[in-house]
Amino acid sequence: MRALGLDGFSRGWVAVLIDGGERTISFHRDVAAALSDPFDRAGIDIPIGMTEDGERACDLLARERLRPHSSRVFTGARRWLWQEFSDPDEANREALRRGETRVSRQLWHLGPKIMEVDAFVRAHPSMEVREVHPELVFLRLNRGKPLSPKKSEQGDALRRRLLRREGFREIDHWLGEARIGTGARRDDVLDACAVATAAREPAGCVQEEFSPLDACGLPMQIWF
Repeated sequence: MRALGLDGFSRGWVAVLIDGGERTISFHRDVAAALSDPFDRAGIDIPIGMTEDGERACDLLARERLRPHSSRVFTGARRWLWQEFSDPDEANREALRRGETRVSRQLWHLGPKIMEVDAFVRAHPSMEVREVHPELVFLRLNRGKPLSPKKSEQGDALRRRLLRREGFREIDHWLGEARIGTGARRDDVLDACAVATAAREPAGCVQEEFSPLDACGLPMQIWF
């Protein structure tokens, strides 16, 4: 089983591959390059499958699981936001005119990557690429106990400890020498490792029994 985990950052994508007992990391400019090597299943920390109004049941279920840290799940991704607008204020005015919720600045800036992944998975339906939320994975690895923020010293240390337990013996090297100069942050690397863990051996997903498909036939579910 070759399982791949991807997390986006400002200059591209962190890719972590689990191949049996081997774990490797690489950095890529675009998602097509990150997914160019053979894999059996890939996970990616980005919304896959979108509704017209931005409301997805899987997001609400994920937020509920992560309480009291429900804000770690961004909601409201809609294709038309980035297809029709280049300015978030204009997009939000249109959303309000349609009677929909506004998009947050954090999600808005993820738009190019959301659309990049959307185009890729629609063009490659035979590839198994699943949406994974790393915070749900870390919650599972921590036996359901909420974690401190990932950018805090305590949260970073706990996530590293959980990943070592999952076989990531080189995590400190990846966070140091391997990462420096790539533009990726520490939490991007940690998240990619968590996503790869769920790609290799998922425990389940939210919206599992009645996972709806969006207008383009993509499933709206979040794996962990």
